[in-house]
Amino acid sequence: MIAYAIPTYTSFIGHKRIASGSLAVNALAAKQALAVGLPSSLLTFCDHTGQVVDIDLRGSDAEILARLPPEERQSHGSEAVLNYSEEAVELRGRGRPKLGVVAREVTLLPRHWDWLAEQPGGASVTLRKLVDEARRANVDRDRQRRANERAYHFMSTMAGDMAGFEEASRALFANDAPKFRQQTEAWPIDVRDYVRCLAYPLLVTDVPSPAP
Repeated sequence: MIAYAIPTYTSFIGHKRIASGSLAVNALAAKQALAVGLPSSLLTFCDHTGQVVDIDLRGSDAEILARLPPEERQSHGSEAVLNYSEEAVELRGRGRPKLGVVAREVTLLPRHWDWLAEQPGGASVTLRKLVDEARRANVDRDRQRRANERAYHFMSTMAGDMAGFEEASRALFANDAPKFRQQTEAWPIDVRDYVRCLAYPLLVTDVPSPAP
């Protein structure tokens, strides 16, 4: 599945991408953009969700950074291009998971309980195995579903009034990558490249750094 070891963000002034990397990098870039009086609206997006993130830009650089969550205050000295990597999955041996077991109610029909009772290890072990098998079987579909959702969040905000939006949306949820690329080709370059990266991260190998 697609995941982010460290949360990353991307900021836009109008349709121009001005920063990508940690929240600290984006906060300082946004403050600088506002200081020079750029007329277009400024928005910062979470690369994991495609949704807008609010940053309090009042005060000095130090005051802005101090208001960020502790984990977001690091790595503000350099920019990092949007990075997608395969999710790190902890390898576990047999037995109880290291993080413990969460008890929740499961409602089944009598025939289901009868079948579970006959399985080696009992109901709990069998249910965990079935869930793990289902997760593995659907990993690609789940990955693309999350990519579709984050791309749609972003494009609804940034491209909702652009030509081809409706067609691009239909292509996105139909997992028709060629048509999606076709319908987004005329969009502003930074918006186009970013939404393609959100939608199909495994197909995008080069995301340019923000222009100075």
